[in-house]
Amino acid sequence: MGGEFTPIFLYVILAAGIAAGMILGSALLAPKKKTRVKDMPYESGMDPVGDARQRFDVRFYLVAIVFLLFDVELLFLYPWAVGQWSETVAGSPAGIPGSFHALVFGEVTVFLVMLGAAFAYAWKKGVFEWR
Repeated sequence: MGGEFTPIFLYVILAAGIAAGMILGSALLAPKKKTRVKDMPYESGMDPVGDARQRFDVRFYLVAIVFLLFDVELLFLYPWAVGQWSETVAGSPAGIPGSFHALVFGEVTVFLVMLGAAFAYAWKKGVFEWR
C-alpha cells in the first residue's frame, strides 16, 4: 500500500523543499535597504494623498469591463479550439462530433460577431482613448 503512494509523497516533499528554499533564499539574499519611498503605501497606481473616499474616474471602470469582456471571450473560445485541434491534428475521437461541426461553427461565429459589435461600440464611445 505504501509503495503506490511513494511518487506522490516524493513530489510533496520536493515541492515543500523548493518552497522552503525560495522563502529562506529570499529572506537571506534579498536587499534590505529601507527608504522612505519604499515604506510608503501604494494604492492603484496613485499616491495615497487626500481623502480615502475620493471618486475614481469612470474610465478606470470602463477599461476593467472591457478587459473582462475579452477575458471571458477567451474562456468561451478555448474549449472550441481544443475540440477542433484534438480532432484534426491528433486524430483523437474526443473532438466535436462530425454532425455538430456546422452548429458549433455557427454558434462560435455568432459569438464572435457579437463580440466584434461590442468592440466597435466601445471603440466608437472612446473607451480605449485615455485622455
